[in-house]
Amino acid sequence: MSNTKLTIKEVARRLDVSTATISNAFNRPDQLSAKKRAEVLAACQEMGYAGPNKAARSLRRGKTNIIGLVLPDSLEYMVTDPVASQLMQGVAKVTKDSEANLLLFSGSNDSVNEVVDFVDGFICYGSPRNQALLKQLSQINKRVVTIDFDIENVPSVNIDNTEAAYQSALLALDEKVKKPAILGLRLVDAEHTCVVGDNPLLDSEYSISHRRLDGYLQAIEQVGLSISNEAIWHIPESTHECAIVAVQEVLNAPQRPDVLLCMSDIIALTAMQEALRLGMRIPEDIRVVGFDGIDIAKRYHPTLTTVQQFSANKGEIATRMFLNGDTQSQILDFELVPGGSTLYS
Repeated sequence: MSNTKLTIKEVARRLDVSTATISNAFNRPDQLSAKKRAEVLAACQEMGYAGPNKAARSLRRGKTNIIGLVLPDSLEYMVTDPVASQLMQGVAKVTKDSEANLLLFSGSNDSVNEVVDFVDGFICYGSPRNQALLKQLSQINKRVVTIDFDIENVPSVNIDNTEAAYQSALLALDEKVKKPAILGLRLVDAEHTCVVGDNPLLDSEYSISHRRLDGYLQAIEQVGLSISNEAIWHIPESTHECAIVAVQEVLNAPQRPDVLLCMSDIIALTAMQEALRLGMRIPEDIRVVGFDGIDIAKRYHPTLTTVQQFSANKGEIATRMFLNGDTQSQILDFELVPGGSTLYS
């Protein structure tokens, strides 16, 4: 018999027990003897009854044990991104040991109100592509924790992206460098890879890319160099397909840069692959700096100079903050990883 045709009252009538007995068998086993519970569950299974309506129970309790994980971009892109994957592993590690479940929600969607009644709150990883979600997240009467950006009066987990970018850039910049370039992520409102040029930068208040850009520019200025917006690139997604467009333009330019400051390891590895394909020597002809510390970068030769930001740890900490009701934001440590892409052997 279909489960949708059976109610707890009908099951109780057939078994000649109270509805409380049925409910206890599924939800409060300590209220029944082991023998009685086994009898009730076996009879329910035989008639195809899976238990009281969990959605209705959640509504009565005001708790669903579901956390909405808001990702910054489309799910199709996010599940292939190694940094997002590391973070989701950290979130899943904590929820595995609790009663909580995860609901993935794309930052490209129209409104969190579509799912707000089904979750206890949200962990928001990165500023969502649809910026309207930011206002919704700041106004909903549910718990919210952010990662890699801040909403006023909302606890967050971050690293100091400006300082990390600044320190990593100084590993490549010295008196021998004449022409740096920056391969950035989501700096302007464009769906395609392009030079920043005269395009207005996106709202920097919520953007880690702008924090990293600030760090790179500070380092460039400190060593006595300058850089124009024509040498700063906007790459819409941290993928090989988007990065290679900028990389090929940069490496084939008449006045080729001698340092590439890349806002992700994926971009940096794409640059290294193309430079080697063109016969360039790394770091003698061109130096490359990444950001993230993804596992695959450790298997490249030369090794990549980068920032290890421990994304899985970010996910674990943010999830514990959510489950424990913590209200204090945390700035986590990062680690500089010098590699062969900037160091002479």
